[in-house]
Amino acid sequence: MGTEEWARHWRYERLPDTDLLRARYIRHTFPPHAHGGYVLAAVTGGVEEVGLPGGVLRAGAGSVVMINPEVAHTARAGTPDGWSYATLYPAADTVAAIAAETTAVRGTVGFAESLVHDPEAARLITGVHRAAERGDALAADTLLRVAVTRLLRLSGGPLPARTVRTAGARNAARAREILVERMTDPPTLERLAAELGTSPFSLLRAFRERYGMPPHAWLTSARVRRARRLLEEGVPPAEAATAVGFADQPHLGRHFRRIVGVPPGAYQRERARTYKTERKDRP
Repeated sequence: MGTEEWARHWRYERLPDTDLLRARYIRHTFPPHAHGGYVLAAVTGGVEEVGLPGGVLRAGAGSVVMINPEVAHTARAGTPDGWSYATLYPAADTVAAIAAETTAVRGTVGFAESLVHDPEAARLITGVHRAAERGDALAADTLLRVAVTRLLRLSGGPLPARTVRTAGARNAARAREILVERMTDPPTLERLAAELGTSPFSLLRAFRERYGMPPHAWLTSARVRRARRLLEEGVPPAEAATAVGFADQPHLGRHFRRIVGVPPGAYQRERARTYKTERKDRP
């Protein structure tokens, strides 16, 4: 598979609300984080280890990893040789529309399994990437819809509603709101717990149970997610770093690359290229 790491994280403007990542990682590890949409990752070489609330999965070539929105997870190499994969990040609305048209699933759709060995589904996902890279919008869109439909029919179903019943769950939800509101100047865990009328360890336990990671890890993930939106709007990385609460651009760069898989500058250049291509293709 080679000995060098590489990655491309981009968006094909004619593919509906879907980010694409093709990469080869050896030493890179993804810390706890979550996405607003779905993750559909086709492993093409090596072994990827994915940490999920239910345990660690090992995905080899021909496997597809499926992660539902807002599910905390980690990723790292499962062997010294690392892993390579092609990943799609379709938005929740895109998957919901495909499910409504092609399956009998109703409500908020999700995947009951996080890992399947299905070389055909993996081939479809890599096919989306190849079609997008050569500018074949019809093929990319078609293969995306066929891949999502296949995976939904294999392991799709309605996601259970996440109701907030216990005091701990309510505190965790309110703590999350406070962290979003004060992203650039968050309180300490002790202060946050005091505001909510609970103890630091009770809040830490409740937050982990609800969101799959401690408050500080969730905040870092949320900061990176907001920084992505700012970079897409053309905000320079140094300004984006300050706007989301990182100390400086190097801090943004370190956390951004760990969570997104590419540096902020590379991410922004790909988005700028997409925007220019989109403008050029308009009548």
